[in-house]
Amino acid sequence: MFGTTTIGIDLGTANILVYNKEKGIILDEPSVVAVDTRTKEVIAFGHEAKEMTGKTPANIAVIRPMREGVIADFDVTSGLLQHIMRRISAKESQLRKPNVIVSTPSGATSVERRAIHDAVQAIGAKSVVLMEEPVAAAIGADLPVEEPVANTIVDIGGGTTEIAIISYGGIVSSTSIRTGGDHIDEEIINYIRKQYNLLIGEATAERVKKELAYAPIPHEEIRTEIRGRDLVTGLPETITITSSEIQSAIEELLERVLEAIRMTLEKCPAELSGDIVDRGIVITGGGSLIKGFQEWLVSKIDVPVHMAPNPLESVAIGTGKSLGYIKAMTK
Repeated sequence: MFGTTTIGIDLGTANILVYNKEKGIILDEPSVVAVDTRTKEVIAFGHEAKEMTGKTPANIAVIRPMREGVIADFDVTSGLLQHIMRRISAKESQLRKPNVIVSTPSGATSVERRAIHDAVQAIGAKSVVLMEEPVAAAIGADLPVEEPVANTIVDIGGGTTEIAIISYGGIVSSTSIRTGGDHIDEEIINYIRKQYNLLIGEATAERVKKELAYAPIPHEEIRTEIRGRDLVTGLPETITITSSEIQSAIEELLERVLEAIRMTLEKCPAELSGDIVDRGIVITGGGSLIKGFQEWLVSKIDVPVHMAPNPLESVAIGTGKSLGYIKAMTK
């Protein structure tokens, strides 16, 4: 089945990553597409399309076809995948009809899984295997998922947070909540609109998140200037905001993630609970990079918390490395 080239795809809400076992990550682009609204043709994707966000004329729409980990716009996602395959094929001569392993959120419905399967099949894949995101993230984080021990993974992505306890290669207990990096950006936009009557864009919110977002722990305050449109005068304006403000704006969302982790740990079988106390949990995904998040979790759940080696790439690496587990998974 896997004689030809096999690639792993992390079809994420924020980024799409493609992994090849021989070469590692061969593509890492934002899940953003620029579409000509008259012809429905994809004219740019990835970093190029992201640069166009909020700056395009009326006939060009910048779309994010993946929402909360699943396909929101099937046609645009198919077009995006075709662009990705063309770009990879240009680099990799042997990638004619690859076998593809794709990650899906553990909370995805059968209809959503089918949509992902069909979109990947449409790009000419020889075979498509869907793999649950937490299992892929755990494999990518080098956890021994096939052993009879509790491997606890918390994957905070752009659209969803997946928490799972994995043993013997399968999920023993899991929780999937539709809270992630995108929702943190939205909270920042809403906070600045309410507090300062200033409208900022997604790119600015993302920059603020990376620079100022802190988990609810004491920290030395930092400041940054942001620009936006004043909602009263309609004119551009610059304001200074602090990390303490952003910390309070996103606290409720982080509490939601903590609650989901607690729920998953409560559902864990007694035999595996001892492993969690010894081995702790592993956090991965872009959301895990929020400053102080690791220390805050340790203080709240009293078990060791480890950061995955490559938090942003864990799922893609896991899908590509999962060939050893494929037979067990397809059974």
